[in-house]
Amino acid sequence: MAIIRWDPFRDLVSLREKMNRLFEDAVTSRGEERDMIASTWSPSVDIYETESAIIMNAEVPGIEEKDIEIKIEDNTLSLKGERKFEKETKEENYHRIERSYGSFYRSFTIPRYVDQDKINAEHDSGVLKITMPKKPESKPKTIKVLKPQKKSEAKNKK
Repeated sequence: MAIIRWDPFRDLVSLREKMNRLFEDAVTSRGEERDMIASTWSPSVDIYETESAIIMNAEVPGIEEKDIEIKIEDNTLSLKGERKFEKETKEENYHRIERSYGSFYRSFTIPRYVDQDKINAEHDSGVLKITMPKKPESKPKTIKVLKPQKKSEAKNKK
């Protein structure tokens, strides 16, 4: 997986969008209702590598398997899904809503040595685990370092 460098301007753009939304909500006075239903969020991921595979764990609590889409195209793995807000409880009974709801989209560049045909995903206890096996030819091999022979030993072997 490629390591993505921190870009402070990306955070500034996100901050600007949130500030715009805040001012828009103040004018329209519908902000709380809209934020409760559809907020921008993305699941946190951990990516690590073993000898035989690259593993990605994404936190997706409250999202069912049918609401998650995993797509691979041009060495890019994309996660797309939605956490829906259940309106079983009347909104006025809530004291605080801190969890984010709505759709998300994340994409990751995967290395060429990943065998894309054998990628699989599991969903258990709110964690999506994507296993990306490495191609056999890309696995590291150990080369033994030999001590060079002296000229006298080489002559004796002949």
